[in-house]
Amino acid sequence: MNILDKHFKLTEHKTNIRTEVIAGITTFLTMAYIIFVNPSILSEAGMDYGAVFVATCLAAAIGCLIMGIWANYPIAQAPGMGLNAFFTYGVVLGMGYTWEAALGAVFLSGFCFFLLSIFKIREWIINSIPLSLRLGIAAGIGLFLAMIALKNAGIVVSDQATYVALGDMSEPAAIYALVGFFMITALAYLKVTGAVMIGILGVTVVAILLGHNEYGGLMSMPPSIAPTLVQMDILGALDVAMLSVIFAFLFVDLFDTSGTLVGVAQRGNLLDANGKLPRIGRAMMADSTASMAGAALGTSTTTSYIESTAGIASGGRTGLTAVVVAILFLVSLFFAPLAGSIPAYATAGALLYVAVLMAGSLAHANWDDPTEAAPVLIAALAMPLTFSIAEGIALGFISFVAIKTLSGRFKDLNPAVVLLALLFVAKFLFLD
Repeated sequence: MNILDKHFKLTEHKTNIRTEVIAGITTFLTMAYIIFVNPSILSEAGMDYGAVFVATCLAAAIGCLIMGIWANYPIAQAPGMGLNAFFTYGVVLGMGYTWEAALGAVFLSGFCFFLLSIFKIREWIINSIPLSLRLGIAAGIGLFLAMIALKNAGIVVSDQATYVALGDMSEPAAIYALVGFFMITALAYLKVTGAVMIGILGVTVVAILLGHNEYGGLMSMPPSIAPTLVQMDILGALDVAMLSVIFAFLFVDLFDTSGTLVGVAQRGNLLDANGKLPRIGRAMMADSTASMAGAALGTSTTTSYIESTAGIASGGRTGLTAVVVAILFLVSLFFAPLAGSIPAYATAGALLYVAVLMAGSLAHANWDDPTEAAPVLIAALAMPLTFSIAEGIALGFISFVAIKTLSGRFKDLNPAVVLLALLFVAKFLFLD
């Protein structure tokens, strides 16, 4: 016990082992849905469901252990929502790349993130990107997830005349998805711990009882990870056209992680006297290392989870909280049959709820200034309508620079934003 107190500085942070364990359990329950959702999404890219399930648990455990033991923060990690959807629907199914090449892009983006953390370039990049673009991208990812959720549930279907149309709402999949979404949203409002997971499991159980889904069992030995282990194609990811994909993975992970770290730290009073996060370099490197490890194991980008605030609210203040989350992810390896019993419509409600949370960033945009509002809306709408996070980011940058330039607002521009916008223009003109 003294060893734990000394390493995690429990006394210094005015906490104890019992509090940290409870906080870890709380955080895990709020984010455990990724165990079911991630394999469901990545398997549509042609990846083995069981192998992805194992890779998801292991990548999350590795990220949490590094974050907890090395950075000593109560911040949990796992494959990120939005990025996994972009991996499947944008890169593999949309652009036609193999899932092995997509994993290579995830690895390279993690490696670039690692270098940015080592050489401390991350602050310059974060400060260079306008707030409006960050808000638009976050909202766009939410709308992208919403489109995927509605599509998977059969609520939105393709139409030759109007491109999209309302599906058959009498189908069980559509009904279950909406019921799951309603349940999750209500439970979240009532502050019920693990609302998302309860919603997913609740819909699954009801579907099994009514004969619309098969029960595959509860526990077993973990499936083989061989089908995805070290299958990443790094050379395939070095294709020129893949640069925008690598950038998209890197960009979203960088801002998602930095925003989560600051948000969680503020909630837990972990910032120093100057309002900065101590050991942010270690936290960033923990994130990037987990992404590289996850790509090698066979899953999309691993990132920090905002759900960590649930553990913070329960008293978690040190890395011991993250270590507890890691242990629970490892225990989850033995629940593969349960994960395999989760139908796509059960996770659709969870995707739709996460979309609601992410789209909330639109509330912080400056709608009174059209030069700020227009790029936000373009970036946000482009992602679901082009079915690509990368294209949404590109159009957001281009529109921001073009509108600011034509408005004579040159002071709002900086070299980094202008350079990126020009690179995106060149991509559309010469690489598409």
